[in-house]
Amino acid sequence: MLTREEDVEISALRARGWTISQIARHTGRDRKTIRAYLAGERTPGVRKRHLPDPFEPFLDYVTARLEEDPHLWAQTLMDELEPLGFALSYQSLTRNIRTRALRPVCQACRTATERPNAVIPHLPGSETQWDWVDLPNPPSSWGWGANAHLLVGSLAHSGRWRGYLAPSTDQPHLIEGLDRVARALGGLTGSWRFDRMSTVCHPASGQVTASFAAVAKYYTVVPAICPPRRGNRKGVVEKANHTAAQRWWRTLADEVTVEQAQVSLGKFCSLRTDTRLRATAEGRASVATVAAREPLRPMPTEPYPAMVAEPRVASRQAMISWRGNRYSVPPEFASATVIVAQPLRGKIIDIATTDGIVIARHERATDGLGATVRDHGHVVALDTAAMAAANSGRPHRRKERIPPGTAARAAAAALRAAVDPATAQASLSAADDPAATVIDLGAYERAATTRSRK
Repeated sequence: MLTREEDVEISALRARGWTISQIARHTGRDRKTIRAYLAGERTPGVRKRHLPDPFEPFLDYVTARLEEDPHLWAQTLMDELEPLGFALSYQSLTRNIRTRALRPVCQACRTATERPNAVIPHLPGSETQWDWVDLPNPPSSWGWGANAHLLVGSLAHSGRWRGYLAPSTDQPHLIEGLDRVARALGGLTGSWRFDRMSTVCHPASGQVTASFAAVAKYYTVVPAICPPRRGNRKGVVEKANHTAAQRWWRTLADEVTVEQAQVSLGKFCSLRTDTRLRATAEGRASVATVAAREPLRPMPTEPYPAMVAEPRVASRQAMISWRGNRYSVPPEFASATVIVAQPLRGKIIDIATTDGIVIARHERATDGLGATVRDHGHVVALDTAAMAAANSGRPHRRKERIPPGTAARAAAAALRAAVDPATAQASLSAADDPAATVIDLGAYERAATTRSRK
């Protein structure tokens, strides 16, 4: 077998007028080999097979099956070939499929990057695109588990976007995120575009759910649901997702709190993404400039009346942490799991048991303020419980000598009675009076005599 470099060399030598014998002597190859490569009978880099190709008899079957089903697993094809006498390995099957290009491209399943994409015009103030993006490995101090969730909202015309961090993608957190992000963007557009998330619509039919229809009516927007398998209908927010994950989340420090991370995201959007230059009819302008020209409608005075609820574990000081502040609970719920519920309207939070019984209600402090809100009754009850449970005695030292007491010696003597009643009687007498001194050894002599007779 000649390499491609050798094939190029012998072709150049032949073009200079060298004979096949001269080329063979120069390269150290056989004349028949040189003649075959110059005639195009052999391919450089491909070793000539001396034995029949064991895959050749199955070529027609494999080709036909992959044309019928381009997504057929190679392992499934292997299961079909084995009863037909296929003796090669699974790796040989996949290698032949790959090198012979036997698997056709499924036209119905080509990705968005492989098919022509139409340019979708977005008029100013016409559409806001929304999407959740999962951010892995949040700081452990957040207590959010394996993923944090970021709701990204982007103005389709200008490309301006903002985000809202949440521990869950349920509908109350979605509604809170929609309100916060829309206010950060500056107002409402004519429609809100979503993919087929179950908190907005029925994924199978795309029809808006009754609960979210009330939200859309409150904000006077039209929900626009993407058609199935058409992810490129909201490419503006998809690009914002990529930017948020790679440029902001990737470098977020471990020691930040949720509130600090939310502030950091807002600063990143203002300093980095809003300063991008866009081509407009009047020339190049920043995203912030283009967004300022969009005719957005004002937001309602108050958010939609939803209720956000999350579990929390109370500390030993009967305090729970909620959005950058600490709130008290009755002392009997110290170290217990409680449910914190906050209405999006109003300035209160309710703390309830896992069964739904409200045990505390506080006026909500500003998120991230670091305030401690304690009910006076909780303070008095906690101090009373702490004093009642306090140990007023002297604690034991680790190497202190504490010999068996009266009760322990009496119990030991009772155990010995089953073995030797006479010795047990003497031990019981000593146990009854620890200070007594045994001066008559007759009891021990009688006990020894009785043992020897037995």
